[in-house]
Amino acid sequence: MCAGPAKLDRRIARDGADTLRIETHRTLPPVLCQLREQGHRLVGLEQTTDSHDLHHYRFQRQTALVVGNERTGLTPELLELLDDVVEIPVWGLPYSYNVATATAMALYEYCRQYPEG
Repeated sequence: MCAGPAKLDRRIARDGADTLRIETHRTLPPVLCQLREQGHRLVGLEQTTDSHDLHHYRFQRQTALVVGNERTGLTPELLELLDDVVEIPVWGLPYSYNVATATAMALYEYCRQYPEG
């Protein structure tokens, strides 16, 4: 799910383009509320003073990973709607990973915890 404009570059996505379903929404808060009502735990990927280390965080089976904009991250308003926030520890420079790399790392950790799918 995406808030705002989204597109899938088939040259990059390759075979994944046919297996992904992309939904776009004008704003994210109503979608997050709906996901919570469906039993999902809302987990943001962002560096905050209260975020949990991704490597020590136990995802719930029904988790919605919320990822922000490459430059601005998750807004304070969105952070207030989340159940938890996780971050990937970084040593040295740069202080964070780009959004695609960070998302891949978080999804890998979730899949590692639930290898049966």
